[in-house]
Amino acid sequence: MKTIGILGGMSWESSAAYYALINRGVRDRLGPPHSARTLMLSVDFAEIATRQHDGDWAGLEAMMVAEARHIEAGGADMLLIATNTMHIAADAVQAAIAIPLLHIGDVTAAAIRAAGFDKVGLLGTAFTMEKPFYRERIAAGIGGEVIVPSDADRATVHRIIYDELIAGIVRDESREEYRGVIARLVAQGAQAIILGCTEIMLLVGEDDSTVPLFDTTTLHAAAAVEAALS
Repeated sequence: MKTIGILGGMSWESSAAYYALINRGVRDRLGPPHSARTLMLSVDFAEIATRQHDGDWAGLEAMMVAEARHIEAGGADMLLIATNTMHIAADAVQAAIAIPLLHIGDVTAAAIRAAGFDKVGLLGTAFTMEKPFYRERIAAGIGGEVIVPSDADRATVHRIIYDELIAGIVRDESREEYRGVIARLVAQGAQAIILGCTEIMLLVGEDDSTVPLFDTTTLHAAAAVEAALS
């Protein structure tokens, strides 16, 4: 079994979900008492969130590279960045390490393509929804179109992530707001919805949407299990 390196803590709420999903995946494949070989470096998200909102992407890229090198030095055979937004530094990270980076966008696009969809809606942080690094990679991967919510809906989605979900707060009122955002994306022609922030799966599930949801956290963890056991 290969060792899965996880760069987590962004936030730790979703990193805990990664750890559980990966270990359950190995157990389900190999049977109890098997568990995954993992090496997790969990950062303090406060500094990262501040830099994100200050627009210090160069500083964040340098931080991601440094942390990825620590994980590689610790003996990991592959790397997961356990967040969608910080895949903005994915190319720089991969260039700095010799072990493969399992890109969350590529895993997600492969699942969407296999399901036969070519127009999908994207929920995530404002950075993930608005910057091209993620939308364009997904669009290229599915050979189609990625649409995002309106300005007001993007602000709502982002606020709930940073004010509630990263703190483990799950509110019925916020679930209703997300349901509305999803419904409006579907009305624009979205055939499916990407849960493009690793915390969103804490709030909404298939019952909250009339079209399929692609949960990036679950897809990323499953791909890691497959890679570790292949």
